[in-house]
Amino acid sequence: MARFYDSIHESDLSRIEGLLKTGGIEYSMKILDIEHPMKEIEVAEEDVQAAEWIICNASTTDN
Repeated sequence: MARFYDSIHESDLSRIEGLLKTGGIEYSMKILDIEHPMKEIEVAEEDVQAAEWIICNASTTDN
């Protein structure tokens, strides 16, 4: 698994999770710091490019 995204807050995490699920990208998540509950999303190495495309494409259509 490759480190893909560090969430800023829960709404950010939910948005990214939703985009990955919609795009059919499998991911895992782990808590980086218990005191500051930042979560890291990891995707399979072979899915990194597709996941980046999904996130970037969604960002351009949000504007």
